[in-house]
Amino acid sequence: MTKILIADKNYLSRIGIELLINDLKGFDLVVSIQTNSADLNKKIIQTQPDLLIIDYSSLNCATSDLKLIIRKNKTLKVLAITEALDKKQMSSALDAGVTSHLLKECEREEIIEAIHATLNGERFLCGKIASVLTSEPEIEHSKSVLKTYSCDGLNVSDREIEIIKHIAEGYSNKQIADKLNLSTHTINTHRKNIMNKLAVNNTAGIVMFAVKHRLLETNHFLFSN
Repeated sequence: MTKILIADKNYLSRIGIELLINDLKGFDLVVSIQTNSADLNKKIIQTQPDLLIIDYSSLNCATSDLKLIIRKNKTLKVLAITEALDKKQMSSALDAGVTSHLLKECEREEIIEAIHATLNGERFLCGKIASVLTSEPEIEHSKSVLKTYSCDGLNVSDREIEIIKHIAEGYSNKQIADKLNLSTHTINTHRKNIMNKLAVNNTAGIVMFAVKHRLLETNHFLFSN
């Protein structure tokens, strides 16, 4: 059973995440807290959760506190779900060791995907956060935050491969969402994460990756009239 601890001072969002976790199989909600970083560290030591879902902003948990908590609990995975924050705050949280980051406006399906990805050690970012972190002159710093993984240089999930194939075949986000029974927003988030992992900035780059790695059954459509 995967143990999850929720740390959030916002009542509505805390209860919402609790209900979501309770609906999922294979997860045990060990505790929810709404206090400070010192109490949070004590609870983590007591309960030994596999995943911490935290709104560090609502707890006034400084980056230094986050870094210390994560360093002391080496196997702990951290998913942050906050209101919209500025680029510096979110980058600092990721630099401190937060595995994944969403906004509170994200949909249920996206939160569930982020939970699974985070537990697998994959970085999952909301599309809006990915956009903020990869825009403006700090893009090189953002690339270090959105680190690449190893598996032929990358860690692209089966779901992402599926989406890459559909993108390369010319389907829109809406069409891909309909095919996979996901929301358009979730597909947009996947697209952003894929582009970050592949270090490309447009659809053409994704198509070339698909062709290079022979992810398509046939390339005839690329040359059709």
